Amino acid sequence: MLLCRWLIALVLALGFSIAVLPLSAHAASSAAIRAYDDADGNDKNYSGQSLISAEFSNARLAKADFSGADLRGAVFNGADLSNANFHGVNFGEGIAYLSDLSGADLSDAVLTSAMMLRSVFTGANITGADFSLAVLDRYQVVQLCKTASGVNPVTGVSTRESLECK
Repeated sequence: MLLCRWLIALVLALGFSIAVLPLSAHAASSAAIRAYDDADGNDKNYSGQSLISAEFSNARLAKADFSGADLRGAVFNGADLSNANFHGVNFGEGIAYLSDLSGADLSDAVLTSAMMLRSVFTGANITGADFSLAVLDRYQVVQLCKTASGVNPVTGVSTRESLECK
């Protein structure tokens, strides 16, 4: 009976350590990613970089160049992205909450399944952008539909179709 309890305890301890080790590795990588929080990256060049799951909270990134970057799952929370270059980025399943994308170049961007609530897109270039299954405020969709055109070169989906423009 004592041996049985000891084996059960060993198995539980082993299972716990296997479950916790990946979390600590994730926590360490998240700490590195959080270095972008409150960043002043105006005019900074992030083009072509792999920024998967990167977090940019309250960052000042006006005119930053993200062209061709892999931003899948990235988070922009309260970020100033005005006039930033997102040409050809993959922002699939990303989050841009309370962010200013006024005048940003989103041409040919893949924004599928992105959550972009309470963000502003005034004057943004969305030619060829794919917003399929993205979540945006209805008002922003109506505004974006006024200038929506083109077909995304990666997904083959028309911008108007992805926004479900009438």
